[in-house]
Amino acid sequence: MNFIETLNQAVENHQSHLSVGLDIDSDRIDSKSVLDVSELADYTRKVIDATREFAAAYKPNMAFFERWGSAGIRWLEETIEYIGDEHFLICDGKRGDIGNSARQYAKSVFVHYGFDAVTVSPYMGSDAIIPFLEEPKKGAFVLCLTSNESAAELQLQKIDGIPLYESVIELCQRLNSNANCGLVVGATQESKLASIREKAGDMPILIPGVGAQGGDLEASVRVGNSDGVALINVSRSILFAGDQSSKAISAKAREYNNRMNEILEINSG
Repeated sequence: MNFIETLNQAVENHQSHLSVGLDIDSDRIDSKSVLDVSELADYTRKVIDATREFAAAYKPNMAFFERWGSAGIRWLEETIEYIGDEHFLICDGKRGDIGNSARQYAKSVFVHYGFDAVTVSPYMGSDAIIPFLEEPKKGAFVLCLTSNESAAELQLQKIDGIPLYESVIELCQRLNSNANCGLVVGATQESKLASIREKAGDMPILIPGVGAQGGDLEASVRVGNSDGVALINVSRSILFAGDQSSKAISAKAREYNNRMNEILEINSG
């Protein structure tokens, strides 16, 4: 299967548009002692077991693994193996280099780790994106308009009257000959999401920022999936739900998935 077929199959098989972000922060886990990597790995497996039924995708955040050095890399490798082949896997690495460096990053993400997709920064132009689009079975979600407050410092700046984020959409469309390029659009940008979806056509969209960041879930689901597929990523609100038990984490993932499906059903009706 090609990239979009793999993504669509994960959505259909799990009846879900939920991506669970694996931002396993030791500072947020309730514990009476300082946690080591093995305990973080245990917590990660607990999250995966509690959410498998309700998630279409998982998005490990490289920063939370890499900070632990070689032990963190082993933890990431074990996590990917534990997730298995039934879910769509996104590397949240925000790669953005060029030339040989970009090609090595692509081999790391796709060949070594086996991710289906990676997040990519477009600041250095098409040279930073193309290496992640050369294999039709793999793909990239390119940062377009993000949720953070300082996004406006660059992303909303205009060149010849066109906001930079719109130029990113146009660039991605030009590079999308393999139908494996998508966009990252923050859920807090709901006022611009409709125009982004219109300009992007049926390109897939990854929408983080729902939950702890306060993004609009209904708009993200409804508009994001109006033409093409959108994955809605939730991290902290699920990872550290309630008393952090398997039951609490599972209940929160179920709640998000049910709400998303309700929105889509209402929208289709």
